[in-house]
Formats: sequence, C-alpha cells, structure tokens
Amino acid sequence: MHPGSSSVAILGGGVGGLSAAQELAERGFAVTVYEADDALGGKARSFEYEGDAEGPPLPGEHGFRFFPGFYTNLRDTMARIPLAEGGTVADNLVPTSETLVASVDGGESLSRSATPRTVSEWADALRPTIGNGELTARETNYFLRRLLVLLTSGRRRRERAFDTITWWEFVDAEERSPAYRKHLAESTQALVAMRPQIASARTIGRIYVQLMLDQIEPRRPTEAVLNGPTSVVWIRPWVAYLRSLGVEFRTGTPVRAIESDGHRVTGVVVEGADGSETVTADHYVAAVPVEVMARLLTPALTRAAPSLAGVRKLDTAWMNGLQFYLTDDAPLAHGHQAYTDSPWALTSISQRQFWADGPFDLTECADGSVEGVLSVIVSDWETPGVLFDKPASECTREEIVDEVWAQLTAHLNREDERLSAAALYDVVVDPAIVEAERGDRMDNRSPLLINTVGSLRHRPDAVTEAPNLVLAADYVRTETDLATMESANEAARRAVAGVLDRAGVGSPPTVWGLDEPAVFEPLKRQDDVACALGLPHPGETERGLGRLLRGFRTRVGA
Repeated sequence: MHPGSSSVAILGGGVGGLSAAQELAERGFAVTVYEADDALGGKARSFEYEGDAEGPPLPGEHGFRFFPGFYTNLRDTMARIPLAEGGTVADNLVPTSETLVASVDGGESLSRSATPRTVSEWADALRPTIGNGELTARETNYFLRRLLVLLTSGRRRRERAFDTITWWEFVDAEERSPAYRKHLAESTQALVAMRPQIASARTIGRIYVQLMLDQIEPRRPTEAVLNGPTSVVWIRPWVAYLRSLGVEFRTGTPVRAIESDGHRVTGVVVEGADGSETVTADHYVAAVPVEVMARLLTPALTRAAPSLAGVRKLDTAWMNGLQFYLTDDAPLAHGHQAYTDSPWALTSISQRQFWADGPFDLTECADGSVEGVLSVIVSDWETPGVLFDKPASECTREEIVDEVWAQLTAHLNREDERLSAAALYDVVVDPAIVEAERGDRMDNRSPLLINTVGSLRHRPDAVTEAPNLVLAADYVRTETDLATMESANEAARRAVAGVLDRAGVGSPPTVWGLDEPAVFEPLKRQDDVACALGLPHPGETERGLGRLLRGFRTRVGA
C-alpha cells in the first residue's frame, strides 16, 4: 500500500499531534489535524495580550519554554522544520549560560549552566553550590549516594520498587535537616511541578540525573530557550511547513466522542462551526491531553483498547505562568532564576536578552515602552502564600499577581532593587487559569500530568490494542517519562512507528531514550539479576544499616 492512499486523523494539535503529523506527512500519508482551540501548539504556543494600551499586542506564554540538553527527539524534529529566511527552527534556540538561585533569608548563588570548558569551570560544576552554605558535606554526600543507587539500579528495580515510593522517601528527607529538605528533596518541584511527597522516585530521580548530566556532559547540547515568542519562532513555521506537506488543519473543532465497535475505532465525532459531524480515517492518532482522553473513554473503546482503562486514574497538577511587562529590562541572569523560599515554587526567565538577535521586536508592541518581559511559572498552587495566606488556586487573578510579585521582590530586592514597581507596565496571567463555577477558587483548563507513586502501571503504550488507534501524548509510556514537550514528541514517534507497522510501509522514526553514563551499565545488568532473585540493592542495604544505627543511638541517648 502506498502511504498516500492511507488517511490519518490526528486528534489534537499540540506538540504531540504536530510531531506525529510531521513524521506521517513526510512519509506521504494524508493527514488531517483536529484541534479544539482556535490556535495550534497546545501548551507550548504563545498568545497575544491586548492589554489596555493601543498598538500591536504583547506576547504571552502558558509558561516559559526551555529545552534541556536531553531533549534529543524534539531537537531533531525542530532541525527538520525550515524557516522562510533559511535555516531551521533549531537555529532559533539560544543557549543559556547560568542559573540564579535566590533566597529570602540566605544569600544567593549564580552557577554556570553551560558545559564546563576549563579545569576551574569543571571544579565549579562539580562542587555543590546549592544551599548557600546551609548544607553539610555529609548531607550532600548522602544525597549523591542516593543518586548513585538510582544510576546503578536496573530497569526492573526502578519500575517495581522506585515507582512505588516517593522521592521524599527515596532520599530520606524526613530524617534529614531542614536545609537538606529545602535545597535537595524539594528543589525539583520548581522544575517538574510535582511535590516530592507524592511524586514517583523513579521519575524525579531519572530527570534529576538528566539535568545534572546536561551540565557536565560535553557531548550534550547546552540548555536553551527560544529567540522570540514560541508561536512566532517555532509554531507558525512548523504549521507552514506541515501545510506545504499537505497537512490539513481544522481548528476550533473539539473532539466530542471516539466511536468504537469494541474492536477498533469506527469514527470520531467533532464539533465545528456548522455543528457536529463524524469523521473517519484509516488510522487515528489521539494526541489530546490526559484529562480530555479520560472524558472520551467509553466501555466500547476500553474493550477495543484495554490499556486505556487506567487513564482515568492518572493525576494532574498546575504549572502555569505569568508575564510581567517592564519598561526597564531586568536581565537578572542569563538563564533561569529559582526562588528557594517561595511557597509557590516560583521560577522565571527574563526573556528580552534572548530575543536580541531574533525576528521579534518587543518595542513594536503596545505603545513601544515595554523593554523587558519576565516570564514566571508557579509550580505549587496548593501552598498558602505570604500576602493573603491562601494557595494560588484560591486567589483571584489580581491576588495571584500581587502574591507572585511579593515573592519575587522578597528574593531579588534584598540588597538592590532589581525589580521596581515603577517599571511594571502590565502583567497577564495564563488565560488557562479561569474562575471556577464555585466562587472560592480558580480552575485550570490546561493542567499537567504528574507521575505519582504507582502511576506507571496506569499509563498506556503509544500503540494500543485497537488496530487503528495510537497515542501521541505526554501521558504515554516513554523513556522521557515526564510530562514534557520531549515526552510528547517521543510518544508521537512511537505512535507513528505503530501506524507504519500496521500499514506495512516505510521505516519508523528514530527514537532516542534518556542517556545515562555507560560506566553504570554492567552494574545495572547485575542489579537486574539481583532484583529477579529478590535481593536488595547494596545501597539499600547500607541505608538500612544506617537507619538501625541511628535508631540505636536514639534509644541509648547517644
């Protein structure tokens, strides 16, 4: 069968859906993408904020986009998206070089995020800089030993043991000092929007290791951000390229039902401007978010694809952003800022410095006086803040703005006024944050999958049991594992491989997994054997002895 004679309906136009569309269209399939929103790109897209000023709208984001070095699959896709002026979208990635870690009570540190080049830079990269002197060498070394346990454990132990305990338990946070809990056990929440007390040790540990390796592994690309608003420098060129390949887009067309006869998908009901209709195709790619897929499940569909039954058991959390528009730019650091004493787990990036050589001119927006954009992400929406003693989810939009500004300035203005209220031109909260039907809290139209303890068994593979249904979304089982753009792209590649196999045509896309140091591979293989025999990891034995000794010292009063 020639691919051109096979039709594919892709449900969802986010990163997963667009990635699948690219792989299929490049192989000659007839592809139609159905997207509920009026714009494509899903959580990754930017939006236009009109504000009160006259002139062109300001750029806004769901949250700032950043591309760690381990985003191998996504970077490959971006490198195949041409720009009208020459080059590819991958050329719009700008490396960062440092990370600012600020606190309210302690000092702050500025660490390099670029790959070390000299002996002194390597020494700085390997020397623990987090904690601003609050952490003891003993606690830092213990944490590193816990990471070593993860790195030397095989797949069997990771999936059977480490997915069943929290990161908090894995690193023994409860038994350690407040500084250890703050700077090590809880430090990942700002990056992955998961409370360490509920998140899987397997998932957080693997991503933590990847982020560490990004910094010190010279073969990996440096962490990067885009040189302009996401939709301008990535999504629009992507859509233009897909249109040139013959992909058809139907925006403003939400999926209302996936029909099935209990064996296969028989059609999809979508709702457009002219009402509902049922569309059919040879293959269906479900690339909708996890909460949407859960609503679409029916008894017939789960009979056709039993692995989908667990989707309803997956959890989501909030990780949404604000954009502060400034009349005086505040670069802060050439990379991320992390705010360790922020109850809302804030992180930020000052965008303008990375847009200097890009195609977007910020001064042409609004009345021309905006010189900077500070993009802030709130990762904890359930912990009370410092102004109103309420979690973000129970604040009004105005209270969210005031609370975030207060937490930022408490960290940044301890000695010098780096953020000035006089320079605050305007601010916008992610439009996905809306007032709930009940008036005492907000609602989120774009929540994020979180990898809670034991959730791996509920996540389906990209290729389902239904012979014409595959999945291209970040809740699918992937090597990336975490709900990210990279995971969505990887899932899309696996989904396309399933379509190609079933159609009996073409070669599947390359899929890159997470890259861990090869030196640990023999130890992982040994651990797989030990785990199969019911034996503990040597590091867990050490941990158990340590607990026994601590308990003995407590009992004897030592």
